[in-house]
Amino acid sequence: MPTYDYACKACGHRFEHFQSMSSDPLTKCPECEKDELKRLIGAGSALIFKGSGFYCTDYKKPSLDAKVERTKDAAKHVKETSGSSGGSSSSSSSGGSSSTSGGE
Repeated sequence: MPTYDYACKACGHRFEHFQSMSSDPLTKCPECEKDELKRLIGAGSALIFKGSGFYCTDYKKPSLDAKVERTKDAAKHVKETSGSSGGSSSSSSSGGSSSTSGGE
């Protein structure tokens, strides 16, 4: 339900009123009690978040954390495996790249 702004043409009193969109506009001013009330056209309102819990991390799926951890573990495993058994291959590949860069 939206909050509408009202202004009285007679006394100038301005206020906000919370009411349904299907409700008829108010007509009687609560200050001077004359039927000179006009509902003002506003720019509208945005969605207002009140309270805690509106950070993107609060809605993160727990399964995403598990996927990230599995990916990190797999990358660590690949690095360890290629570092111990591929020591000679990495030195030969770096040697090949150094000879390529030296040839330029």
